[in-house]
Amino acid sequence: MNVLVVHNNGVLGRLLLKRLARTHLEVTPLLISDLSHLDLSGVPQWIPEGTDVIVNAMWLTDPKPAEADPEQARTKAFTLPMALAEYAAANDMILVQLSTSYVFDGRKQSAYLSSNPGNPIGQLGIWQWECEQVMRTVLPRHILLRTGWGLQRFIRKVVESARQGESLCLSSRHRGQPVAASDLARVISAILMQLDCGAEVWGTYQYAGAEEISQYELGLAIADGLEVDGEGGEKAVHVMDEQPDWGGVEPENATLGCTKIRNTFGVKQQPWRTALAEELELSGLGVAQSHGLKGLNVD
Repeated sequence: MNVLVVHNNGVLGRLLLKRLARTHLEVTPLLISDLSHLDLSGVPQWIPEGTDVIVNAMWLTDPKPAEADPEQARTKAFTLPMALAEYAAANDMILVQLSTSYVFDGRKQSAYLSSNPGNPIGQLGIWQWECEQVMRTVLPRHILLRTGWGLQRFIRKVVESARQGESLCLSSRHRGQPVAASDLARVISAILMQLDCGAEVWGTYQYAGAEEISQYELGLAIADGLEVDGEGGEKAVHVMDEQPDWGGVEPENATLGCTKIRNTFGVKQQPWRTALAEELELSGLGVAQSHGLKGLNVD
């Protein structure tokens, strides 16, 4: 099976390509580094002849940039995926497209199911939900994979706060399930191997880490994982239980039910904590000391 992996040189794209290189699948990477001047009329030239599956590994998990630039959010979360879907439909190809829990408003008291309708509260979720709905109409042979919080996103927030010497506000009211990029690469690879074996199980699936946690508790866990010996006991990161300025676009409940993906593809949820050390290394945070971050601690 010939697989085209569309990526932006992010952690997920790199890990997925590395994992797929160890399989018998024929894999071609397509790097899109700048979407601001992207001419989507060139899609037919991007996709090699004989491609069976397109995987869009551009994983959009942070709602804050989407609020700052809605048009860019639309391009990344809707326009590009739709161009890929339309080409796939016209050429009998399969598309694996990522979405997130941001398609929901967070008001449900229990975990969201893959069959629950979206009701997004921010730009990222709006365009991801629009993408989901249109794709179901345009391309029958698709896999929509909704994910929980991207662990790398919160690692970046902790580190940026440390470098700037600022407190980090994260709310204990917002709860969800982080997903490590390495774990998501495992899940996508497992799905592709099933498709290669002839599985025709199109539709919407959900995957998130096995442990539910609040954003505040997640910030503490990451900071603890980064902790090294400090000088004079100074604290470089102070994580506070307060709503951040972007908290208004965070669903209070972002938990996802993942029974369907387990029953269909045999994919079991993995604890995100087991991958935290690896994620820190992947994020370049082994270089924290070279940036003058002598101690990353929390109260």
